[in-house]
Amino acid sequence: MKVSRAWLQKYFDEPLPEGQRLADAFTFHSFEVEEEAGDLIDLKVLPDRAGYALSHRGVAYELAAALQKPLERDPLLAPPSEQPATGRLKVEIEDSQQCARYAGALVEGVTVGPSPAWLKEALESVGQRSINNVVDATNYVMLDIGQPLHAFDADKLTERDGAYAIRVRSAKEGEQITTLTGDAYELSGSILLITDAHADAPLGIAGIKGGKAAEVTSGTKNLIVESANFDGSAVRRASQRLKLVTDASVRFQNRPSPEFVAYGMRDVLALITSIAGGTLAGVTDAYPSPAVPKPVSVSLGGINGLLGSSFTKGDVESVWKRLALPFMAEGEAWTITPPFPRTDLGIPEDLIEEVGRILGYDRIAPDELPTHSEAADQARFRGRERMKDQLVEQGFTEVSTQSFAKSGDRELANPLDKKMPALRKSLEKNLGEALTLAKHYAPLVLPPGAKPKLFEVGTVFTKDGEHLELRMTEAPAAWGKDFPTVDNLSEANLEEYGRGYAPKRYALGNFKPYSAYPFVVRDIAMWVPAGKTDDDARAKLAHAVTAAAGSLSVKSDFLDRFEKDGRVSLAERLVFQSMERTLTDEEVNGIMEKIYAALRAAGYEIR
Repeated sequence: MKVSRAWLQKYFDEPLPEGQRLADAFTFHSFEVEEEAGDLIDLKVLPDRAGYALSHRGVAYELAAALQKPLERDPLLAPPSEQPATGRLKVEIEDSQQCARYAGALVEGVTVGPSPAWLKEALESVGQRSINNVVDATNYVMLDIGQPLHAFDADKLTERDGAYAIRVRSAKEGEQITTLTGDAYELSGSILLITDAHADAPLGIAGIKGGKAAEVTSGTKNLIVESANFDGSAVRRASQRLKLVTDASVRFQNRPSPEFVAYGMRDVLALITSIAGGTLAGVTDAYPSPAVPKPVSVSLGGINGLLGSSFTKGDVESVWKRLALPFMAEGEAWTITPPFPRTDLGIPEDLIEEVGRILGYDRIAPDELPTHSEAADQARFRGRERMKDQLVEQGFTEVSTQSFAKSGDRELANPLDKKMPALRKSLEKNLGEALTLAKHYAPLVLPPGAKPKLFEVGTVFTKDGEHLELRMTEAPAAWGKDFPTVDNLSEANLEEYGRGYAPKRYALGNFKPYSAYPFVVRDIAMWVPAGKTDDDARAKLAHAVTAAAGSLSVKSDFLDRFEKDGRVSLAERLVFQSMERTLTDEEVNGIMEKIYAALRAAGYEIR
């Protein structure tokens, strides 16, 4: 987030500190400073506070708390006065889950032209390009308080019965839109659109970018100004799918409060009519389910217990005041009603974090971790390692698969992958999939016809709780004494099995680098000349392969031997692979031709 020191200064009467002191105020209390170059400060705003802090006002709010300087001018302090309504602009929201609020204003008689010098300078100070006074006004307000805004040329919409109509709806599969930059996009049904309801035509991609169809130009006279709130997850998915990231999409995906909509509309209308003229015909504000602030409670004991601190009641209450958090005290506990910008404050731990970062984590004395016996845990670990060692000695290879599954007894509240919304209740399916994959790579490590022997030990999650499970692709040849088998595997058994056992150390000299590129398999069969032994034939083949393929030959396995009419035939499987590239069929075929030629020259006949 690029902010201007001069822009921040407008929120304070006292001069802001410079250099390292200002950087420390951010670093130790709120944001990491990525760059400071004169008036420009580049801050790393993390998602937990991005809902309100991707703005100069949000950064000034944090700075006021860190420096204990009053925020003299706060545009979000007083609720905005109610705007006049209008029947000349209708707004329809198809899904209030994806669009919590949509406000549209009709402004008539504007003059679009260059922005005043102060506005150009403000935008350029944070790396923004001036476009025209209307577009610049929307960008300035977004950078000032964090509410994305957009303006449409009203005369490019369809008017019916003296009214315009905006509909927020999902795109139709395959529907297309051309954005302001002239780029065309084909849309899917998961993407939200702003449309001209009378013409059912796209005007913009909700929360991301406006369309070319209603672009504001130097000839624009009448505006429809948009201030809205869109679902962060929906905006993020659409942005990723379209590979289109904008200032608006970054802000919406961090879930700002719908209450920002009214403040953004108030500020942008005041600025547009001030620098572009025009008259406000009215505002239509669709807000089906207004946000209700939820109080959060925390106690002094809970704060000090979690932080390991010894803060006093006075210390904590100073934090609430520095952050302008309304609170009610009851003994040594507080109930906070977060102001609307602070959508990040939802649980007691959020408040505890505020206390820690504002008072300073350097005020928390370091403490030694408590000592306790780890004998039981070590015994269980050694028991597991002993079990694994025995399986490895019998030719098994351990695999480790993910705990997520398509279905299971335990569903995840917020899965990382929507296709894997549960926790595994068995290792069987994952091990089967691992075996299928292992067969593809078997030619690199196993003799022809040999099956991969795999096993996994891991936690499974069933209705009865969590427990360890052992799965193998086949039964081992022999179990060790008191081995915790599939049927009786438990933490207690592992603990007993591991007492006094030292896990074996396998020499890394068995190790060699592996290639990230696919291997190629070729089989070769040849008649052995009279007077030559099998060993002679295999040695000759190995020499021919090395001469023709060099380091590209990674493995050779005996396949078959048979005799017919007094002659002997040998067959081998050759595996080729490169560490630098994917081998082509033509390249490997050329190698094989060289091998054939060398063998024929030595009297061998290729079958």
